[in-house]
Amino acid sequence: MDSLITAAARALAAGDPLGALKRIALRQDAPALALRGIAMAQLGDLVRARALLRSAARAFGPKEAVARARCVVAEAEIALVSRDLGWPAKALEAARVTLEQHGDRVNAAHARYLEVRRLLLIGRLDAAERTLAELDPAPLPPASTAAHELVVAGIAVRRLRTGAARAALGRAERAARHAGIPALVAEVESAYIVLNTPAARLIAKGEERLLLLEEVEALLASGAFVVDACRHVVRDAGTEVSLARRPVLFALARALAEAWPADVPRDTLVARAFRAKRADESYRARLRVEVGRLRKVLRRLADVRATKRGFALVPRRACEVVVLARPVEEQHAAVLALLADGESWSSSALALALAASQRTVQRALDSLAAARKAQSFGRGRARRWMTPPVLGITTTLLLPAALPID
Repeated sequence: MDSLITAAARALAAGDPLGALKRIALRQDAPALALRGIAMAQLGDLVRARALLRSAARAFGPKEAVARARCVVAEAEIALVSRDLGWPAKALEAARVTLEQHGDRVNAAHARYLEVRRLLLIGRLDAAERTLAELDPAPLPPASTAAHELVVAGIAVRRLRTGAARAALGRAERAARHAGIPALVAEVESAYIVLNTPAARLIAKGEERLLLLEEVEALLASGAFVVDACRHVVRDAGTEVSLARRPVLFALARALAEAWPADVPRDTLVARAFRAKRADESYRARLRVEVGRLRKVLRRLADVRATKRGFALVPRRACEVVVLARPVEEQHAAVLALLADGESWSSSALALALAASQRTVQRALDSLAAARKAQSFGRGRARRWMTPPVLGITTTLLLPAALPID
C-alpha cells in the first residue's frame, strides 16, 4: 500500500474525509475508489458512496478477498444509514466470516454491530442481544468500543433499563472522546437526548402529564394497573396481557382505565370501541358481548362490573389505575415515529420495521404527504420518505415492532 493510500486511510479513521480526498480524489485504482467511497459516505453523499464502493469491489482482484469484504461492510453501513433494511444480510454475514478468517477482527466486529443495529431497527431485540453477546469489546480500538456501547444502550433503552442505558452511554462517551472523532461524539450526545425527553404521557383520573423514560420504568415497576397504549398491553406487578391483536377489547380497557374509579356510560363505550355515532340496541348487545370477552381476558388482573349507567373497572391487586400513551397520538403515528429520526426511509423499510404490508404503509405515507407531515424524493425504488423530527418528544422508544397500523 502506497503512502497516499495509507495517509488517506488514517484521515478517514480520524473522521477527516476532506483530508482523505485531498490525497486520492483523482485516483481510479481499487484502494482509492474504496477510500473515496467511505469519504463520500462520511460527507453524506450516500448514492455516490455506494457507487464508488461497488466499483472498488469489482476492481479488486480475486486474491483480494479481504478488501472486497471490507467494501461489502462499508456498503452495508450505507444501507443501514439510508434505511435500506432489505439489503441482503447474507452478504454482510459472508463478508464478516471472510474478515474473521483473515484476522481482521476490527472490521469483523464492525460487521456484527451493523447486524445488531439492523435487528434493533426492525424490533428483534432478543436476536440483537444474542448477536451482541458473541462480541468481546475489550481488544477493540476506542471507536469500535464506542459503537459497542451505543448498541448496548440502544437495547437497554428498548428494554426500559434506563440505568444500564446511562452507564453504557457514559462508557461510549469516554471511548468516543478518546477516539477523537467528532461525528462519533455527536452520535453519543444525540443518544443522550433520548433519555432526557418525554417518552410517554400518563393519564390518570382525568389528568395528563409527560413522563421521561426513567419515570416510565418506575411506573411499570410500581405495581399499578397500567393500560399501555404504546405496546397495546394491560399489566400489573405480576401479570401482562397483550391486546395488540384485539383492538376493540383494548379500546374498552383504555376507556375504563381513563375513567377509573368512576364508571363509563354505555353510549361512551360504544363510541370508543365501535366508532358509532349512536348506540342502538344492536350496538348495546355487541357491547355486552365484548365486555364479557374483556372480563374473561383480564380475569387475573381486574373485574369489569356493570353499573346503572355503564361499566367500571375494578383491579384485583393494584391500588391505582393509569393509562400510558404516546406523547403525541394521531393517525399514522407509528409511521411518523419512525420518520422522526431524521433519516430517509423507503416504504419497504417502514413496512419491515412495523411488520405491516407495504401497501398499508404506502397509504399512510400518501395521507401524511397530503397533510404536509411527510415528504418524498426520488422515484421508483429510489423513492425515500422523511420528515423533520418533532422537537420535544422521542421517536421510536416505545414503538412496538409488530403492531398493525390503521
